[in-house]
Amino acid sequence: MRTQDTIKLSTRMFKTNPSRTWMTIMGMGVGTGAVVMLVGLGFGLQGILLEQIILGETLLSLNVSNPSSKAVVLNDKTIVELARIEQVKDVSPLATVAALVTFNGLTGNITLFGAKPPYFRYAGSKVSEGTLFKDGEEVSDANKVLLTRGALKLFNVESKDVLGQEVSFRVFVPKNDGSGDVQEMSLNKKYIVKGVTDEPSAIGAYISLAEVTSQFPVQMYERAQVRVEASSYLNDITNKIIDKGFRVTALSKTVDQANKIFNGVQAVLATFGGIALVVSAIGMFNTMTVTLLERTAEIGIMRTIGASPKNIMVLFLMESVIVGFLGGVIGILFGVIVGFSVNLLINSVAARYGGIAIKLFAFPIFFLLFISSFSAIVGFLTGIFPARRAASLNPLDAIRYK
Repeated sequence: MRTQDTIKLSTRMFKTNPSRTWMTIMGMGVGTGAVVMLVGLGFGLQGILLEQIILGETLLSLNVSNPSSKAVVLNDKTIVELARIEQVKDVSPLATVAALVTFNGLTGNITLFGAKPPYFRYAGSKVSEGTLFKDGEEVSDANKVLLTRGALKLFNVESKDVLGQEVSFRVFVPKNDGSGDVQEMSLNKKYIVKGVTDEPSAIGAYISLAEVTSQFPVQMYERAQVRVEASSYLNDITNKIIDKGFRVTALSKTVDQANKIFNGVQAVLATFGGIALVVSAIGMFNTMTVTLLERTAEIGIMRTIGASPKNIMVLFLMESVIVGFLGGVIGILFGVIVGFSVNLLINSVAARYGGIAIKLFAFPIFFLLFISSFSAIVGFLTGIFPARRAASLNPLDAIRYK
């Protein structure tokens, strides 16, 4: 049997039994659509979490902090030691000090941070308004400050309203006499707000580390970001830093753990969607069996005029594959349209009430291609039994079948 004849006979069901054929396809579409929507929800939730993380240098950085025992501390000497570790590209420390900030005549408690421009890249910092400190702008940034979103709550102002405004600080630093007492001192200038970092829970402000050290001595850093040359060195360098007595966390490990969790979530969601797909496949199997019974006499005639059992089997398998594939396409369209509609609705509500736009449903191309292929495979598997029965029919018995 010629290929074109096989294709023509395989698609004839759209003319002879269009209602039943399309109902079967829609049944497969419902099952496939359930899988697409549920797994798409898993991808969306994963994206909502991970899109908060800036990739690149962030995943190649280690967060090093002081141990609770303070047996060793991060200071200028230990920062140099960390920088000398093989395969360490850079070390960027963060200084912290308790402070009072004054803005528009109002004063509140705040944590003042001192950091170099690379620190923000390594830590994955983001801004909701304005810009971060950048390399090459250290001189102009000497009188600039970054406020956190949490700090704005002290003054009940919006991010866009604080840019370009002036703030001043009074800090509490340890005395040099070794007593452990602190003294209050004013920083001798006013700082212009350059940006607002996207940290809603942190009540703090950032100025350049050079500005901090020019105002008062820094005896100990709060933490440091260690940038390594490549991801393959992360574990080795982590162990070396731990051996020195410091605590180390790596964002890359957090991302790996999150991905493993969401892979499990997606598997569970896919299982629930797969139940609907199995029900649809059972309905498709029933349809193909009924089709076999209706076309028994036709199969006998085809066998009598020269069609081989293989031709009959290919004919039925092609029908089931076409139905399965089209069901997958309809399911994909249904799931994507519903998912994007929900995204649009959520984002419209978020925009109205000042929220953040999110993608609750996400549909990667590789996933949609897999679903379309998988639907065709389900159709193929569903059609194997009816196809084998059709191919094994005795031509004379088939012709006499009523």
